[in-house]
Amino acid sequence: MEESQLLFELDGPIAIVTLNRPRYLNALSWEMYDGLAQACATVEENSSIRAMIIRGAGVKAFAAGTDISQFEKFSDADDGLAYERKMEATLGRLEAVSKPTIAAIEGYAVGAGAAIAIVCDLRYGGATTSIGVPISRTLGNCLSMANHARLLDLIGPSRLKELIYRASLVDAVQAKAAGLLNDVVAHGEAFAHAKEIALDIATHAPITMRVTKEATRRLQIQRRAADGDDLVARAYASEDFHEGVAAFFAKRKPVFKGQ
Repeated sequence: MEESQLLFELDGPIAIVTLNRPRYLNALSWEMYDGLAQACATVEENSSIRAMIIRGAGVKAFAAGTDISQFEKFSDADDGLAYERKMEATLGRLEAVSKPTIAAIEGYAVGAGAAIAIVCDLRYGGATTSIGVPISRTLGNCLSMANHARLLDLIGPSRLKELIYRASLVDAVQAKAAGLLNDVVAHGEAFAHAKEIALDIATHAPITMRVTKEATRRLQIQRRAADGDDLVARAYASEDFHEGVAAFFAKRKPVFKGQ
C-alpha cells in the first residue's frame, strides 16, 4: 500500500489513524481496508496504547465510502459477497479491538465511511458533518447483515429504514439526535475534541473498559446469527447495481428497474 493512503502515528498513549486520500474525499481502497486492519492489530499488541482515534485527512470528509472504481470489474453475486466479506473482516477487526476507539468526523462520512465510524465506540463530529448510506439512490447495492445490526443497535428499525429508503444524509445535529454522534463541536475541532476525550479515557482503568466493551460486543453480536448471503447476492447480482456503477461514472442519475 502506498504509505500516504493511510497514516499511523502515536501521540503518547493514543494511536492516530488517518485516512489520507483527501483528493478523493478519503474514499477507501482495498489497500486502505487492509491497512486499517493492520493498524488495529498494532494497537492490540502495544500495551502502551490506551485508545485509538480514526480521522480523515482534511475537513471535507471523514471518508466518502469505498472507491467506486473498484466496483467496475464486479460481474456477479460472488464479487459482491467477496467484497462484503472483505469489508466485514476489517470492520469486525476494528469492532473487536479491546481498547476504546473514537471516530473524529469532519464533513462526509458516507457508505463505508459511515460504517467505519459506526463500528467505533465513540463518534464526535464537527458542525459540517454529514452521515448517511445513500445506496438506494446511488449504487443499488445493500448493507451486510452485520452492518444492518450495527445501525439497528444505534438508531432503531424505523430510523434505519428511513436512512436507507430516503437515501439522505443527516447533518450533525440530526446525527446526534439519532445516536449516530456522541457530540457535535465546532467545524474543524472534531479531532482536537476526540483527542481530549481519548487522553481522559487513557487515565481510566483499562480492564474496566475492556470488559465493558467486550460484554457489549458479545450482547450485540447475538443478533447477527442470521445468514444474509442471499440478500447480498440478490443486490450485487442485480442489473440495478451495474446500472448504479455505470451511472456514477457517466455522471448521470441511475435508472433503477428493480431487476
